[in-house]
Amino acid sequence: MTEVRTSQHAADAAREVATVLAKDALERDRANAEPTAEAQLLRDAGLPALLLPREVGGAGLDWSVGLRVVRTIAEADGSIAQLLGYSYVNAANLVWVAGPDGLRRWGPPSAAGQWLWGDAVNPVDPDLELVPDGEGYLLRGRKNFSTGVSVGDASVAAGAVRHADGSAGEHLLVAFRGDDPGLVRGGDWDNLGQRLSASGSVTFHDLVIGPDQVLGPISSARATPRSSLVTPAIQAVFGNLYLGIARGALATAREYTLSTSRPWLFSGVERAGADPYVLASYGRLVSSVRAVGALADQVGEHLARADAAGAALTWEERGELAEHVAALKVESTEVALRVTSTVFEVTGARATGNAVGLDRFWRNVRTHTLHDPVAYKQREVGDHFLNGTHPPFTLYT
Repeated sequence: MTEVRTSQHAADAAREVATVLAKDALERDRANAEPTAEAQLLRDAGLPALLLPREVGGAGLDWSVGLRVVRTIAEADGSIAQLLGYSYVNAANLVWVAGPDGLRRWGPPSAAGQWLWGDAVNPVDPDLELVPDGEGYLLRGRKNFSTGVSVGDASVAAGAVRHADGSAGEHLLVAFRGDDPGLVRGGDWDNLGQRLSASGSVTFHDLVIGPDQVLGPISSARATPRSSLVTPAIQAVFGNLYLGIARGALATAREYTLSTSRPWLFSGVERAGADPYVLASYGRLVSSVRAVGALADQVGEHLARADAAGAALTWEERGELAEHVAALKVESTEVALRVTSTVFEVTGARATGNAVGLDRFWRNVRTHTLHDPVAYKQREVGDHFLNGTHPPFTLYT
């Protein structure tokens, strides 16, 4: 296993992983199999424990580094970048939600084993139930989407306590291992894009949750500025995921344009790479991607500062971060969709061939950008600009 201790180590490891993934990205996309080997590639590269604190054996690097790693891997394979980015956010709950006791319990084995963390938290799915059982709970129910649970070493789930009289109590975030009895993986992720993101359904049949597996409350009423960082962090992952996919589409299109595309008969040039309209189109795409990259770097630094503030982080500061992340979500969504579609216009009709596989970039962006409506992020940015408001904490804002 590669030891990752510095930001340069992380960047080098991410590039190495991306190089390996790029070799057969199209073939693996078509196979639509569980990303078991890809998950092990991430572990072997020493990337899953990148953001865990040094005191529990992690690399102790900050979010600006982690987001750039996600972006680099997304250039080669958006699915595996999603798997890693979600893992960073899920594992961060050991710090943000669980606190010192939970971190001492779960942090050392997670860092030592380079655990990947999945989640069964999607708030628009029916709630999972936590039925009191002795000092702990029994976890019951089904989640339709659960990124990473099928290949993760550990995962988090959000469930509502269900009392004996049938009434619902508070929502708790709990942790469980990938081999715990009562966990049934659906193996039913078969979507247009992000096909190797391990995002299928999971069902819980009285999975035992001991007291030390309860990380803490996750309701908005009990949230603190720091515990609520889970949402801007995952949305920042989204923005870097889309940016990386757009960069990958551009790199693939560039290679095809220079090696295979033919100039249009009225262009007056001998190669597609000299066509003035092709050059102008690439210029627009590259410029927009660079602009989103600058915004993504700013957001990464902003998130790192908010995380470093710890318990001193205020709701005002958290709100400013959420608005900054929302702006990234808006621009990365629009630019990535435009880039992954427009690359066909600069590569030509033959680039639509299945053997080329240029469509996978668009399919991945189109699929994941539907996670939550970008129009609501536009509204959040506009409301902040005009009225100075901050979005309230939910698992989407």
